[in-house]
Amino acid sequence: MKASSYETGRAARNERAILVGHAQRERAHIERSMEELALLADTAGAKVADQLVQRSGTIHPATFLGKGKVEELKQLAVMRDADLMIFDDDLSPAQVKNLEKMVDRKVIDRSELILDIFAKRARTRESRLQVELAQLEYTLPRLTGMWKHLERQAGGIGTRGPGETQLETDRRLIRDRIRLLGRRLEKVHLQREQGRRARRRAEVPAVSLVGYTNAGKSTLFNAITGAGVYAADQLFATLDPTMRRVELRDSLSMVLADTVGFVRHLPHQLVEAFRATLEEARLADLLLHVIDASAEDREDTTHEVEHVLTDIGAEDVPRLEVFNKIDLLEVAPRIDRDESGRPLRVWVSAKSGAGLALLREAIAERIGGDM
Repeated sequence: MKASSYETGRAARNERAILVGHAQRERAHIERSMEELALLADTAGAKVADQLVQRSGTIHPATFLGKGKVEELKQLAVMRDADLMIFDDDLSPAQVKNLEKMVDRKVIDRSELILDIFAKRARTRESRLQVELAQLEYTLPRLTGMWKHLERQAGGIGTRGPGETQLETDRRLIRDRIRLLGRRLEKVHLQREQGRRARRRAEVPAVSLVGYTNAGKSTLFNAITGAGVYAADQLFATLDPTMRRVELRDSLSMVLADTVGFVRHLPHQLVEAFRATLEEARLADLLLHVIDASAEDREDTTHEVEHVLTDIGAEDVPRLEVFNKIDLLEVAPRIDRDESGRPLRVWVSAKSGAGLALLREAIAERIGGDM
């Protein structure tokens, strides 16, 4: 059975990678997407040697890229002494198999790269269970392709059965493991639900931080709570949800939860596996949507976060936008309000502390008034 992406990732640090994209979208969009792919590759431990983008043409069902572009990729891999091709789009098992055969290099797609990073970042038992479940869900439909090497045997009596048996064995083992992980995560879900019921009985509002990865959620969480949660200027620094009770003003407190960051094309296997964790957002009384105010593509990343929130059923949860990192823009902290005076957006710097008092005021208004 194929080693997990976690194991292969650990064994192959500092691989030289070529990034590959297809410009199905406008130029600015593909450039931002490729920049993010480079950050993801760096986070996984790869060294980006070059990149290749097909600017026109349709997706080739067998190789994703056109024949000429595949040949160009093969030559580029030799020139740059690269041993890994990372595609910005998801590939089918057949496309991976064909590309690896044609370029004679390992080929992975964006989803497998993100799964590898999550495996690298997982620290607690819960997050490791969630990542392993996502990896197995990703691997299961690809098992047939992993056993295609048996087709190259001579054939005849004695060559058909073993491969088919091993494939079915692998499928059964993975399905059994998926069911086991599902049962364990269900226990986690029940534990979280007990905690939520206790908070509801105590009438303590639940507030969750959500946002694009590296928007500064954990730094903001630390600034509000003083919790000392690990925060770094890197993608997916936080996988494990952390919760703290915070006093906002006399007779009004909240439980604040920090959650995993979102990213473009987040693999649906991860969304499903982290559903118990993401329920902290779905069942919150208020979402603080943390946005990097200094990012050029903040509108795109905001849309991606809204897309994931819809996927997990949190689209109707009240939210307050928090425009973070205003210290990079030299913008004064402020509260933006709607026509009725309700806070809609707060401009802050979690790093410098500017605007945090305004944020606490806005949160108190929202959960005090809404509840």
